[in-house]
Amino acid sequence: MSDLKNNLQSFLEKIAHKPIKLVAVSKTKPVEVLQEAYDLAWRRFGENKVQEMVAKYEKLPKDIEWHLIGTLQSNKVKFIAPFVSLIHSVDRPKILAEINRQAQNHNRIIDCLLQIHIAEEESKSGFSYAEAEDFLRSVEAASYKNIRLLGLMGMATFTDNTEKIRQEFRGLKAFFDRMKEEIRIPQVDFKELSMGMSGDYEIAIEEGSTIIRVGSAIFGSRA
Repeated sequence: MSDLKNNLQSFLEKIAHKPIKLVAVSKTKPVEVLQEAYDLAWRRFGENKVQEMVAKYEKLPKDIEWHLIGTLQSNKVKFIAPFVSLIHSVDRPKILAEINRQAQNHNRIIDCLLQIHIAEEESKSGFSYAEAEDFLRSVEAASYKNIRLLGLMGMATFTDNTEKIRQEFRGLKAFFDRMKEEIRIPQVDFKELSMGMSGDYEIAIEEGSTIIRVGSAIFGSRA
């Protein structure tokens, strides 16, 4: 049995009977490796660069569910608009306007998550809680007919302090729950909370994540 098959099976056993979706983060991995996962009946992949995602989309079967998890620039939206399943990394209002415009061009509704900045590192992007709430309550948010905001994404601080990670995830879950109750517009349908990666997914699941993004623990360390 291949390492990839073992790793996938191991993860699926860990999340069995839990309402968790696993995104296999395939960034930097060659098409052949994704094809191997596909042949093992895996269909949900995460990429962080538009160019790499498009190249893989063109070469692989068309029933794959593609998740963009990296920073998205406005001028790159048009390349993924025809096929992307979920954009996790919407980190500013401006990008939503372009996603909505490109979704209209392709007669689609594109599912998105607002990325919230919950970590200490300034290098990680995202809305503050206040900015996200202001946006969700805005006329602008209600005007985007070709976007569906399915929830939130957050990346915890890169640290060995598990209690800090837990508190960051717990705060995001509390905000998610409040917005789910309070925001009542057709474009907002909060059901997904994307938090947790290879190093902290267990804490994320305990704190209410519905989507974990795992790369190295499935595919091995990146080149």
